[in-house]
Amino acid sequence: MVTTIYLVRHAHSVYSLDEVNRPLSEEGFKDASQVSYAMNKEQIDIVVSSPYKRAIQTVEGIASHIRKEVVLQPAFRERKLSEEPLENFEDALRKVWSDEEFFWGGGESNLTARQRGILGIHHVLEQYKGKRIVIGTHGNIMILIMSAYDPRYDFHFWRKLDMPDIYQLTFEEKDLIGIKRIWTPS
Repeated sequence: MVTTIYLVRHAHSVYSLDEVNRPLSEEGFKDASQVSYAMNKEQIDIVVSSPYKRAIQTVEGIASHIRKEVVLQPAFRERKLSEEPLENFEDALRKVWSDEEFFWGGGESNLTARQRGILGIHHVLEQYKGKRIVIGTHGNIMILIMSAYDPRYDFHFWRKLDMPDIYQLTFEEKDLIGIKRIWTPS
């Protein structure tokens, strides 16, 4: 039985240190409308999201269209890079991507975050077998999940992601049979 998952990286947000409640920016809301319009053509059955506000706001239009609530799933929250802000975000990410087990103080390694994300994917595959599921998530955890299936999804690939972005993962039971980008911002 084929299950289709659409990983949706959230739209542009207003930066703040409050990871959980950081909302979309004006530009982000416009892009979220485009995401909803594009996904409304995909016959979505369920919408799942990271509990972070920017991810929920990016996919809530899709849930509204299918007249269902967004199901929150903490496994799809962004990877916690560190407890304290780091001097250079990109250098800090480059370091964790270069060593699977390395983590900054209070943060998650690639290995730990990927395992969390994959457990979330397995849960979705079991709970919504044969369905078409949108998952509102974040760039780093999204690519960590995809890298569990194909190593070409790495730090360099993450750097090329758009905000928002959508990748379709197709599964036969729990076996991935394809990944493809299905939407690009206009």
